[in-house]
Amino acid sequence: MSTHQNPSPDPEVEGTGAYTWTGKSRRWFLKHLPPDKLLPEDQPSYVASWAYVFGMGAVAGLIFIIASGVVLSLNGPQWYHVSSLGHFTNSVHLWSVELFFMFLVVHLWIKFWMAAWRGGRVLTWITGMVAFLVSVITAFTGYLLQTNFDSQWIAFQAKDALNAVGVGAWFNVANLGQIFMWHIMLLPLAVGAVVALHVVLVRAHGVVPPLDAAETDAQLRDATTGGTDTEVKQP
Repeated sequence: MSTHQNPSPDPEVEGTGAYTWTGKSRRWFLKHLPPDKLLPEDQPSYVASWAYVFGMGAVAGLIFIIASGVVLSLNGPQWYHVSSLGHFTNSVHLWSVELFFMFLVVHLWIKFWMAAWRGGRVLTWITGMVAFLVSVITAFTGYLLQTNFDSQWIAFQAKDALNAVGVGAWFNVANLGQIFMWHIMLLPLAVGAVVALHVVLVRAHGVVPPLDAAETDAQLRDATTGGTDTEVKQP
């Protein structure tokens, strides 16, 4: 009886799942986002500066916004008008939004003057700007949910503007139920997705160095030599 022996498998393919989309996805993520990049233990020494604090402050503000918003949405708009706990939760939500935008605007301005799109970080900069724009729309819908005279006035002023550009049929700011769903479901998902992508891109490309540290940044590729310098870590 003759036996047929299969050829030895290619070590580059064996066990990698190279022929499946899950295997290819795993290899892509491990190549571009290895664990030491995704969850680093060290950062370059120049990160020990106030210029790098405001981005994380915006993320912390977003976490408080989501947590307080979940409590508000579970109890409905009437609750935070008549309940002391509702008033407090609504205030936490409001001031979290204020701090979020303060940190975000300062973060964007600092990164603009640092030319944060350097070193292949253009998409990182774009996602940061998109996160700001989507957050403005989300905050606008939240303002309409105050259900007071101010929000009613703004709603009908905005209704005329949205009708003028032809989108009032899909985004009816006078419909409280529709705006409520936009605010607690669709727009938060958009903000969360863009912010998550932004953070992943920061991990993939590293935090941008100051302009005067660009020549010695280990996270910037040397276009002339193809090498990188040694990264300086803080203890």
